[in-house]
Amino acid sequence: MALPKINLPAELSDTLKQGHPWVYRNTLRGAPNLPAGSWVRVRCGGYSAFGLWEREGPIAVRIYSQRTVPDRAWVRERVRLAWELRSPIRAGQTDAYRWIYGEGDGLPAIVVDLYGDYAVVHRYAESTEVILPWLIEALAEQTELRGIIERRSEEDSGIKVLRGEPPPRDLIVREHGLQFYANLFVGQKTGLFLDHRENRHFVEGWSNDLRVLNCFSYTGGFSLYAARGGAGIVTSCDIAAPATAAARENFTLNGYDAGAHEFLSEDVFDLLERYGQQNRRFDLIILDPPSFARAKKSRFAAGRAYTRLNRLALQCLEPGGVLATASCTSQVSPQMFQEAIAEAGGQAGRRLLILHEAGQPIDHPVAAGFPEGRYLKFMLLRAFENV
Repeated sequence: MALPKINLPAELSDTLKQGHPWVYRNTLRGAPNLPAGSWVRVRCGGYSAFGLWEREGPIAVRIYSQRTVPDRAWVRERVRLAWELRSPIRAGQTDAYRWIYGEGDGLPAIVVDLYGDYAVVHRYAESTEVILPWLIEALAEQTELRGIIERRSEEDSGIKVLRGEPPPRDLIVREHGLQFYANLFVGQKTGLFLDHRENRHFVEGWSNDLRVLNCFSYTGGFSLYAARGGAGIVTSCDIAAPATAAARENFTLNGYDAGAHEFLSEDVFDLLERYGQQNRRFDLIILDPPSFARAKKSRFAAGRAYTRLNRLALQCLEPGGVLATASCTSQVSPQMFQEAIAEAGGQAGRRLLILHEAGQPIDHPVAAGFPEGRYLKFMLLRAFENV
């Protein structure tokens, strides 16, 4: 049976040939009346590919293959290749990582995170329902799992068991010799912020004997690495009280005295404003805020928010201190993020030197022709007084 055809303007050909996996609805020459999850054939000049149709939202088609209509064997091969790509991670001390990173692994709108013996599926499009059974089967065939579950959104307070058994609520995973509780039922992401794994490890080496402030600390990942790195005292702040409580538990889990450190539940902007007025200073400040821009139209407002946040932090940083700062939105480019940080330095009267930059780890690969897949920016800077 012939597939419905989606004909696109010729000027999109180069972008599609470079591997961009999205066809935006506003580029269509008329919208076909198809149910979500219908396979369609996309044509654009000499370009041809197969994708899944989406009834609603700005993305009308997600491209899966330029060669064939995906089937069970095709999905199995994508899962296998993604598994092999992560082999260096499994050779280390980590059993929690992103197994499938959507478009980067050729499975658009699908994320699979592995926590020990449990795989957590998160889908961003209704159309992916058509390949979900093949995905579950492929995951189970690739490695022995106790359970495969699905989290549909961060707002949901539960999970759907797709195969096997549900995870325990006190599941513990390992990361570079540390242990973390991973609640796969509630909270942000699928349980932990796996993308900062190597950045947390890097910050550990800069923490010895320092006063550390970790802002947007969530369950204390950066804080715990700083403590292991020899920090004198670590102050962790997150607006969510359950996250702060979880950070305390992670300290105790790893044998650290939570009472020797500070755990605060309040707005980070308010905290930094107050510390600045009180002239309270730190030697190392970590900023890992949530996304300030989920849409392209918000990117300039996000840039201003990054500037304000980093300016407030710099006002609480000892001269010569270290700022570890991050952005997790694809709407703000690395150049735009650096410009926001530079502006913050100017406003705070600090001369900033970039000592280290990082993006996403290998379990979050980005297709060269898909800049939207690159969202994480991380910088470590030394902040001096102007001379």
